[in-house]
Amino acid sequence: MPASSSQKNTQAPVICVFCGASAGSNPVYLKAARDLAQHFHDNGIRLVYGGGTSGLMGQLARELVSLSGPQAVHGIIPKALLRIEKGYQADNNDLSSSLHDEAGKVERVIGSGGPEASLEYGSVTVVPDMHTRKRLMAEEVRNGGPGSGFVGLPGGFGTIEEIMEMTTWNQLGIQRAGVVLLNINGYWDGLLLWVQAAVTEGFLSRGDARILVQIKQPNQVHATLSQYRLSEDRLHLAWGDE
Repeated sequence: MPASSSQKNTQAPVICVFCGASAGSNPVYLKAARDLAQHFHDNGIRLVYGGGTSGLMGQLARELVSLSGPQAVHGIIPKALLRIEKGYQADNNDLSSSLHDEAGKVERVIGSGGPEASLEYGSVTVVPDMHTRKRLMAEEVRNGGPGSGFVGLPGGFGTIEEIMEMTTWNQLGIQRAGVVLLNINGYWDGLLLWVQAAVTEGFLSRGDARILVQIKQPNQVHATLSQYRLSEDRLHLAWGDE
């Protein structure tokens, strides 16, 4: 059940970060992940992310756990990807007993009563598919306190797909949280140019182009999401419980 307005006012912000399972070829990206973790710690922000243990994903999760404790991090990972994540291999025989949400989609949780080693990346929920992963991420953001939203660090196909899906959900009225691109080293310049081209060519309104917000420094995330304003052009459609 979604949190009430009074509950949200007392809850910590929840920020979902989409980022690469690789570290990239420039050390500035790993530094950005560490700096973002420090920013989350300083502002009492909870992280929900894709559950990866390597690259920017692993760096962000480990750093925040080291600063704020495992309760500050929740990874959500499909079972198929869990099998190739070296960071969880030692825990394969120590997974907690199976859990199920009301739709039967949550399979089990790592790090909720298991060995201490499994808490390196916080609590990790294992789900059957990518769609369930994104649904649960969005629900956590929706139920978070003021300043909750989505952030994109550098990454590959999966990262840009997730960022653009949350941007589209905002445009369609499915979710109201802000979507921020952390444009480190000009990584997202090409995507931002495409957004402007879409406006120029009449495929996107100027208002909706501002759904996706660019910032340059990790320490700008909390203020940017806290001050986020919805586009006047976004659609107001009935999506049930979405």
